[in-house]
Amino acid sequence: MGSFSPPGDCPNCGEFVPAGASSCKECGSCPDSGWNEETAYDGLDLPSESDDAPGKTEGKPTWVRLMMAGLLLIVVIVLFVMTKP
Repeated sequence: MGSFSPPGDCPNCGEFVPAGASSCKECGSCPDSGWNEETAYDGLDLPSESDDAPGKTEGKPTWVRLMMAGLLLIVVIVLFVMTKP
């Protein structure tokens, strides 16, 4: 896989890579990554997909999300009623 050089089809995704291109426009593979999308991100210290990023609600139970939405709705209604002349 590492012996590929443009022009030709990307060995990772199959998209055509024109002559002189430094990487595949479709998947980002390049000679530094061995024309493999996975290794392009090595050493960047990115969070894994399993890491819980701030603001994510996948791990919270449904009742917590519903309670937060209900509380927000009540606040909006109260603010709307208070601003009426």
